[in-house]
Amino acid sequence: MRNYQRLQKLVALSALAFMALIPANAGEKAPTSTSNKPVQMTVTLQVLGENKRMPDVKHEDVIVKQGNERLPVTGWTQAQAGHSGLELFLLIDDASDARVASQYGDLRAFINAQPATTFVGVGYMRSGVVQIAQDLTTDHNKAAKALRLPFASSGAYGSPYLSAIDLMKRWPDRGNRRELVMISDGIDRFRGGPHYRGLGFISPDVNSAGGIAQRNGMIVHTIFTRGVGRLGNNFWEITNGQNGMAMLSEQTGGQSYYLGTQNPVSFKPYLDELQKTLDKHYVLEFTANPGTKSGLQNVKLSTEVAGVELNSADGVWVNAK
Repeated sequence: MRNYQRLQKLVALSALAFMALIPANAGEKAPTSTSNKPVQMTVTLQVLGENKRMPDVKHEDVIVKQGNERLPVTGWTQAQAGHSGLELFLLIDDASDARVASQYGDLRAFINAQPATTFVGVGYMRSGVVQIAQDLTTDHNKAAKALRLPFASSGAYGSPYLSAIDLMKRWPDRGNRRELVMISDGIDRFRGGPHYRGLGFISPDVNSAGGIAQRNGMIVHTIFTRGVGRLGNNFWEITNGQNGMAMLSEQTGGQSYYLGTQNPVSFKPYLDELQKTLDKHYVLEFTANPGTKSGLQNVKLSTEVAGVELNSADGVWVNAK
């Protein structure tokens, strides 16, 4: 009898141990782990200070954070080495003063100096769209010859940001890096105008253009040039337009160039600095945490390498689970 009771106790203990191994929701499907999504973005490696040597920054030196979480970096390649293909669109505002044509010599020299792997296009922003004067081509001389005098009119829907959106929506993804240079006063003549007086107005289309650019991995650089008409001579409107262009460049990881409210004597210093920026591009790859819906996710980049700054877009598009 005593042996029988001992056997019963052993069976009971074995049953309890077995039950403990069974999940409480055994009747439900066990959740599967969600793999992270690999994403890419173009980053500018900026050396702080003049005449300083570019340090060697490796992929393990790059820190990518989403909130407080550090994301794994899986790739870090100099663009000219592994992703040399670049599509570069120059967009000139048709509301620009015709004197901008005095800068065309510098623009032509900049276009012709591009590497053979760079496609260059030229377009004009008017009526909320881009009228393409020369589609993307590696014939740089052909692109340089496409420059013409602006119409000195913004058209019916005079917003350079709507025009940029129009181009970005029509720009197919061929696997190359995509960047555009907006030459404008940044004034939204469609949504802004006489009803507003004062500093602080930023066209709502700036954020729209920035979101589309980030979704498609595009970088927007901006160069200020004076526009025509009463708005083009208004200090408030000029300053607000510059702020709008600077915001768009900041959101997308680009550069913004201006000299107060006046036109520069030459675009050459701007274009020389822009070329240095293009030459310092790296393609960063990391894994992001997907959400239930596809969307932009803000990320913050940094490095522990002294004297170096990483410039990039505010966010990256991550597809859903």
